[in-house]
Amino acid sequence: MKCQSILIISIIVFGAVQTIHAQTEETERLLVLSNEEKIILFGGFSIAVIAIALFLARDIILQKKTPYDKEKHESKRDRTYEKYHSDWGEDYEELGYRKNTKEDKEFRDAVKNNEIPDYYEILGVSKEATQEEIKKKFREMVKKTHPDKTKEDSEEAMVELNKAYEMLSDEERKERYDKYLKIN
Repeated sequence: MKCQSILIISIIVFGAVQTIHAQTEETERLLVLSNEEKIILFGGFSIAVIAIALFLARDIILQKKTPYDKEKHESKRDRTYEKYHSDWGEDYEELGYRKNTKEDKEFRDAVKNNEIPDYYEILGVSKEATQEEIKKKFREMVKKTHPDKTKEDSEEAMVELNKAYEMLSDEERKERYDKYLKIN
């Protein structure tokens, strides 16, 4: 161990002495390049600059498509797509899988406070009702309670009907609602 330490220290001292000696010598320090070497250096720098520019512009060059881009929507035809959508929106949704819409927040709060309304009762359908039955019953209820038909103040009832239909007409949301309804 002691022999290895002495060897390492002597190598460091020898290297330091060589470096100090090389810096004190008065040598001519001119760099002479031939035309071929200049061409090679210029080409190397050009390739490096182009590579850096391509790396920085890779997203623009590759034009990554979102699921919205693949579909045909009216907003693409009248050029409102750029106004209401951004490139990072899709990536952001994938990062946080939990949906944070106002409606989802209200649903989570209702579950937390055990205040989930019985949407099946509001629409007047059974829990085993098909999508067709739900749609038919919703339309019947709307015809009966719409403010234009009844000439009454039934806006709150319409809001409840719409919430119930939105929840029960979407298979994913209905499944989630049924799960929480059984817990409570």
